[in-house]
Amino acid sequence: MRAVIQRVSSSSVTVDGRIVSEIGPGLLVLIGIHESDTDSDADYICRKVLNMRLFSNETTGKGWDQNVMQRNYGVLLVSQFTLYGFLKGNKPDFHVAMPPEKAKPFYASLVEKFQKAYNPDSVKDGVFGAMMKVRDKSFNQ
Repeated sequence: MRAVIQRVSSSSVTVDGRIVSEIGPGLLVLIGIHESDTDSDADYICRKVLNMRLFSNETTGKGWDQNVMQRNYGVLLVSQFTLYGFLKGNKPDFHVAMPPEKAKPFYASLVEKFQKAYNPDSVKDGVFGAMMKVRDKSFNQ
């Protein structure tokens, strides 16, 4: 499993011209699922993302001191099979990404893990398999 994590001031996912998910300050996380990923991989990613100290402590001013949960920020998860793309010639190959029929329930389970570990209202996600426009505004501390 691969995760690309971006601190954001805000982020949103638009499908067919309609915003389907959005967060204020927090983390935008692009998730790539490998064909061999297991529940333990999902547990690891969930634990790592939620506990990474990526934000300053407002009380002490100390940088890289608090995680997304301590700041009560949002998490926006977006499935992104292209994270497992390989380019040998001129055409990308995604054969090691989990097939969509297996990846969809696996991804739904991952979103549920995040919601249970943190707060269901603070964890949002895109639409699996849809053509999504993802917008993010870089985090300014």
